[in-house]
Amino acid sequence: MKKISIVIATVIAFCIGFSVMGYGYTAGKHFEDVTIRFFCGGDPGDAFASIVYKGAMDAQKDLGCKVDYVFSGWNMGKMTAQFRDAIAAKPDGIAMMGHPGDDALMPLVTEAREAGIFVTFQNVDCPKIRAKYGCGYAGADLSPQGYYLGEYAINYLNLKKGDRALVFGAWGQPGRYIREEGTAQALEDAGLIVDRIVGKPEWAADPQMLIPTLTGYVLSHPDVKMIVHSGGQQLGCVPMYMEAMGKKPGEIYNIGFDLSPAVIDAFKSGYVQITADQQPYLQGYLPILNLCLMKEYGMSGLYIDLGAGIVNETNYKIVEDLAKAGIR
Repeated sequence: MKKISIVIATVIAFCIGFSVMGYGYTAGKHFEDVTIRFFCGGDPGDAFASIVYKGAMDAQKDLGCKVDYVFSGWNMGKMTAQFRDAIAAKPDGIAMMGHPGDDALMPLVTEAREAGIFVTFQNVDCPKIRAKYGCGYAGADLSPQGYYLGEYAINYLNLKKGDRALVFGAWGQPGRYIREEGTAQALEDAGLIVDRIVGKPEWAADPQMLIPTLTGYVLSHPDVKMIVHSGGQQLGCVPMYMEAMGKKPGEIYNIGFDLSPAVIDAFKSGYVQITADQQPYLQGYLPILNLCLMKEYGMSGLYIDLGAGIVNETNYKIVEDLAKAGIR
């Protein structure tokens, strides 16, 4: 919370205008000459990427910088290739989704920094690269966020030792499954039986593709008490999944990550019980701000944990209008 307050204070200072160390700042846009290549992660219009995109667009409008937007369909190979293209375009900064991980991106970030291009990350952290190059990160501290969701679900849903849970995650992809593994570990630490299923990137682009896998699992594990979904695209489709299997609201608990209008509707229908909010709007806005500050004022990368919030059946109405506006 302290780190977020510092960022907010920085934004306010630029907006109202001030004078520091002999530099006079006036109200207005200070970053018209900064060029940025921004990675939105998914496809245009998908539940998560659209909120990230809106945050970045608002930052561009507020700050006056020039931004080119990249959509990758949550495909890590495509992200890596697009990162190479971004370096070749020679922007001042690149705001990169960290999904490919430290090993894949380290040589490319090295090339970017040698070319004078600043880099910051959103959504998935690359801690080794940050440690070497001082890059920023805007997103959840993934492992603690996942573990907390598991602990919260146990208490909120009154789960017991021996209950069965299914957790979807990007198992086997370095750096990509630590959040869901945190949730699985919390459940296993409490004595629950946890089954892990690898989530496929194409399910984020077309969540209906999950139906055969999920239906097959539930048919073979009729005692499953809870399903943990790895993203808002999937979580927002829970009513469709449950209705396809003839399940009533609450017959199987469904929890996960992210907000969207579809997730709000899933709360209303009673099919979703808990979600952990990653505040994707800020994953768009803050990297743009960070790169402008790095380029123009030589400031360091900002590390901001955006994953502290829990939304459940009792409080989702507080954020309903913001979710429908594409901000939460």
